[in-house]
Amino acid sequence: MRMTLLLLALGSLFILAHTSAQAADTAFDVEAAVQSYLDILTPEEKARSDAYFEGGYWIRLWDLLYGLAIAFVLLHFRLSARLRDGSVRIFRRRWLATMGYGAGYLLAVAILGFPWTVYTAFVREHRYDLSTQTFGAWFGEHLMSLGFSLVGISIAVLVLYAVIRRAPRTWYLWGAAAMIGLIGFAVFVSPVFVEPVFNDYTPMEEGPLKEDILAMARMNGVPADDVFVVDASRQTTRISANVAGLFGTTRIALNDNLLRQGTAAEVRAVMGHELGHYVLGHAYKFMTGFAILIAVGFAFVHWAFGRIVARRGAAWGVRGLDDVAGLPLIVALMSVYFFAITPLTNTITRNSEAEADIFGLNVAHAPDGFASIAMKLATYRKIAPGAIEEAIFYDHPSGKSRVTMAMRWKAENLDLLEAIAGHRTQPRKNADAPAK
Repeated sequence: MRMTLLLLALGSLFILAHTSAQAADTAFDVEAAVQSYLDILTPEEKARSDAYFEGGYWIRLWDLLYGLAIAFVLLHFRLSARLRDGSVRIFRRRWLATMGYGAGYLLAVAILGFPWTVYTAFVREHRYDLSTQTFGAWFGEHLMSLGFSLVGISIAVLVLYAVIRRAPRTWYLWGAAAMIGLIGFAVFVSPVFVEPVFNDYTPMEEGPLKEDILAMARMNGVPADDVFVVDASRQTTRISANVAGLFGTTRIALNDNLLRQGTAAEVRAVMGHELGHYVLGHAYKFMTGFAILIAVGFAFVHWAFGRIVARRGAAWGVRGLDDVAGLPLIVALMSVYFFAITPLTNTITRNSEAEADIFGLNVAHAPDGFASIAMKLATYRKIAPGAIEEAIFYDHPSGKSRVTMAMRWKAENLDLLEAIAGHRTQPRKNADAPAK
């Protein structure tokens, strides 16, 4: 009798579990939901997106080869050595001569690389309807960007060679720290002084969507009391947003393409993701991680530079590692190093993006908005790569990975979403009304 009752109880539990699983599957099918989003793209749209993104794989290789060719020209024809000698004659003081060389080097690279820059940044972007600029407008901004780069690169070259000359044996460690310090300073300066030169930042129109974004910011301790709209449509059709700044300069911004192309749920999803980068401290984590990678890269330069210059230095007019005329070789070696570790750097970035995705889902509660905006990003990102392809070439999760994450989150939070939907149908209280 006891055995019979036990079997009946176990059978009941099995039936109940099976029925519950069937009910859950009936309530929401993750795979079907993912496929329904992927089916949004027509075969033509998918082929165009795939072609653009896969072409980017070759762009990376040709970027490297073009850069190596420029380094070869500067070294083989002793242009770098002549530039060093000219800077010394003009400026006399060593530190000014070093900065003068840095500026001259950047101008030489910009001139030699200009045809490739025009193709990758203007012609190709227009071919895929991603740019909205005329050549004149694009070239004008290119020159302004070059002007800022002249200042930044000159300072970076001065700092790097000061470190090399003062610590010739351990310069790769101190040099990495110095470069990350300069990058951190640029992160601080750029949102305040550089970005407004290229675009106008205007306060977002008051309304429920702006209230939602600021509410997400407040509940996560982001020190910003306004949201700004960037007129990026004057340059591109891409959608973007960011939360950037340090030491009281934090700014929440989204571009006008996102507002025009996105629904309210999609905008909340994107802004939740961007807030995630800030709250999770990804800028600091990136700088720490890349400081290590730069130190390893400089150590590689320290090892390889002397061996190459011992054979070719006399012909190139390069006297040693502390000779600024050897900068093209340092840049070439670092380019090879970072190209070789592309899967590693992409994985670091992709994992941080995935963390921000999860944060955004948890704070914005907009899984469908997150999935649909991922499909809109497919205009320039291949939506469904293979696993190895994604691991090597993607610095963000693929569209399919993001849609799958969003639909799994939705399946596990249906009750929460239903409660939120009911709350949002209620009229909003006056934000200025006193608390009771």
